[in-house]
Amino acid sequence: MDCISVFDMLKIGVGPSSSHTLGPWRAAEAFLKELEAASVFNKITHVRVDLYGSLSLTGKGHATDYAVMLGLNGADPEYIPIEDISTIINEINSNKKLNFGNKFLIDFDPKTDIVFNREFLDFHANGMMFTAFCEDEEFTSTFFSIGGGFITKENDDSINDDVTCSFPYLFNTSTELLEFCDRENKIISEIMFENEKSIRTETEIHDELMRVWNTMLECMYIGCHTEGVLPGGLNVKRRAYDMHKNLVGTTPYSNPQEWIASIRKTKVYFRQILKWVSCFALAVNEVNASLGRVVTAPTNGSAGVIPAVLMYYLVIENHKAGQKEIEQFLTTAGVIGSIFKKGATISAAMGGCQAEIGVSSAMAAAALCELMGGTPAQVTIAAEIAMEHHLGLTCDPIAGLVQIPCIERNTMGAIKAINAAELALDTDPLNAKVPLDKVVNTMWETAKDMNNKYKETSEGGLAVAVNIADC
Repeated sequence: MDCISVFDMLKIGVGPSSSHTLGPWRAAEAFLKELEAASVFNKITHVRVDLYGSLSLTGKGHATDYAVMLGLNGADPEYIPIEDISTIINEINSNKKLNFGNKFLIDFDPKTDIVFNREFLDFHANGMMFTAFCEDEEFTSTFFSIGGGFITKENDDSINDDVTCSFPYLFNTSTELLEFCDRENKIISEIMFENEKSIRTETEIHDELMRVWNTMLECMYIGCHTEGVLPGGLNVKRRAYDMHKNLVGTTPYSNPQEWIASIRKTKVYFRQILKWVSCFALAVNEVNASLGRVVTAPTNGSAGVIPAVLMYYLVIENHKAGQKEIEQFLTTAGVIGSIFKKGATISAAMGGCQAEIGVSSAMAAAALCELMGGTPAQVTIAAEIAMEHHLGLTCDPIAGLVQIPCIERNTMGAIKAINAAELALDTDPLNAKVPLDKVVNTMWETAKDMNNKYKETSEGGLAVAVNIADC
């Protein structure tokens, strides 16, 4: 059984895509490590990157070319100042030089050294091959970006951290998880906290969970206070700014924490609740579409659902909630996400948008249900309900950009998550007809049946019905 940490499911990185941006970025970093391990890093004079399948078809719109350049340049997606990204990319394009691993310059022309190959590699839809050259030989390595920022190789999964730990409570399915909850008399977040303790100290867990949340909060804050048009050519106007301006009250604030307090003082009629949740989700994914810093939850394209639902709980449902509830929410969400990753996929290139928005909605629904007093069984029911109503959702981004319909879909996923949690709280688990594991299996079977043109290729659906000229 795989040991997948909460922090594997909730990664801090740069937009717009976890599979097409963060994954290739991490693959470039892994390639540098391979060259160092082979003692050839300092001999490299040139490098080429071949992108395949979905990475090629929607790579431009997802900034895959930027990601591999930044990774080869030695930048870290978790910590690079966002304002440095355009500077680095412009320097590479202008000088035709790459600061290889941030150590020395090598020749690199993005127009010829990043090759977009439309064909798919057999192992996974998101394939990429790195080739490094020195005077008398070359070194090649192929990686696959399998969703959520995870990368792998066809015959070697050791590059992922999720196989190196040893959890006290190992589970692949929700049935196995519920058995542990029943036996240990613990809720889901408590089971996972014990697992996390096998990797990190309690202080590290608390600190990292709050770092994840503060990144989410800052992302919402930035999105709600930034106006303008999103990059990429579709000329999509940011909406979170105007929506927030119409919703926020008159209480002054100067930082995200004061902002929360200010929102808590606004009126919360049903329509306002819908608008606030939508506003939070829009804000995150507008930041994501602008190559901003977001939390992959479980992907970048679905990064707005979980923070929007957690923010709903903090500013609408429970004004007294704080760090304890935030950590509990994120931990439970991470558990549910790991079950989908193990049993199905969190990659839109493999499963369509049901694998991204659907999974994020299930994660958020489960987390909210636990915070609102749901039993472990009801928590899994909440996840099941949320996913059940995303089954078959296609991934068909217009122009390959994570904007239309992706940004709005986060608002829908968040609203569905809240509704699913409420339905689960009023459900007797003995009367539930569809267990979570059945939905996970069904999602995977649906993914396999889905036509490839609806799997993040921009070759079907809205992506061909609407184009940049129409916009």
